[in-house]
Amino acid sequence: MDNFTTLGISDSLIEKITAQNIDKPTPIQEKTIPVLLEDQDVIAQAKTGTGKTLAFILPMLQKIDVEKDHVQGLIVTPTRELAIQITAELEKLVPKQESDIHVLPVYGGQDVDKQIKQLNRHVHIVVATPGRLLDHVRRETIDLSKVSMLVLDEADQMLHIGFLPEVEAIIEETPSTRQTALFSATISKEVRKLAKRYLKNANHIQVQNKEKTVEQIQQLVVETTDRQKQQALHKTIKEYQPFLAIVFCRTKRRVSKLQYELKSKGYNTEELHGDLSQAKRERVMKLFREAKIHLLIATDVAARGLDVEGVTHVFNYDIPEDVESYIHRIGRTGRAGEDGMAITFVAPKDRQQWDEIEKGLQRTIERKVVEVADKSPEANQQKKKAPTESKKDRREQNIANNKERKQRTTFTSRNEKRKPSRKR
Repeated sequence: MDNFTTLGISDSLIEKITAQNIDKPTPIQEKTIPVLLEDQDVIAQAKTGTGKTLAFILPMLQKIDVEKDHVQGLIVTPTRELAIQITAELEKLVPKQESDIHVLPVYGGQDVDKQIKQLNRHVHIVVATPGRLLDHVRRETIDLSKVSMLVLDEADQMLHIGFLPEVEAIIEETPSTRQTALFSATISKEVRKLAKRYLKNANHIQVQNKEKTVEQIQQLVVETTDRQKQQALHKTIKEYQPFLAIVFCRTKRRVSKLQYELKSKGYNTEELHGDLSQAKRERVMKLFREAKIHLLIATDVAARGLDVEGVTHVFNYDIPEDVESYIHRIGRTGRAGEDGMAITFVAPKDRQQWDEIEKGLQRTIERKVVEVADKSPEANQQKKKAPTESKKDRREQNIANNKERKQRTTFTSRNEKRKPSRKR
């Protein structure tokens, strides 16, 4: 394996990454960095946790000309959390107080006027979500006409949640001479279409090895029903006692409902989804990273790209849409060589979809049935009916018995009256 020097990274940057105990490049870094340093376009298929962020920020930082005061590097991401995370990685390498390279995150939920003031301070690299970036373009508070390197991170997710028009509008604002790098966990039909339209003679890079999470993380399926799922989750949490865990739900509404129920049971938990204010989302993530909350209830989009050390368990309260989403979810645990466990709750209606996921994984996940008491309204109603029906049965039986006794008594008394006449 090459080291960062042979890949072409400068000594000053190598010194910074070595201080973070990063000595050897990952496969995606090894294949991508030299190509990006040669100003070529790239389509890189890489999932979160493969080291892809360093694969594009190292070449970008190396190319920045601090003598120029315009935006030279642009990184577009689907979520605020990912924008914050990438900015944090950049600032580890170019600290605000020590570096001449200026980095600015641009995303919704921040004070626009404050962002405008920062943009006036000669920003070199912008890390942005599509909506807020276009807002600045329309206000003419940000100029993308001199961008030399554009990175589209998590491209499949951006297109999946409907950002294609915004992404295309952003690309159109950049010069045709720019270098473009597209990073995506999956190369869907839509991603290929986008790449074909905007990238020039792109190098296709893919790391062939299976993601380590599938190989190393302990995985389990809990067979349950929709009605009993919440009790099954409660019982499973009590059994496995996670230190830090993420519970994935399909929608924001289901996140909020489950969060309320778990909190009412005394769990130390918070929710994370797109309807929260940015300040609340940042506060929740800070608490989770500091292990001040132990259960994070989240949607897929909100948790996209999150990298938190110490996550011991992932609970798929609702099953993911496909195998790629499943791999992405369970990849939140078992980081940095630590142990991790992923537990998926599968109801009868989910069986077919889950079979497809197992088919994609090319393995069958161990199954477990969690016995819980049925506390549903229907079950309670049935319990209420049962005593009433048995009383009724006993009452009818008593009446029948009484009738039978009376008939026997009447029959006996009549026979006794007839006995003297037979004696004659």
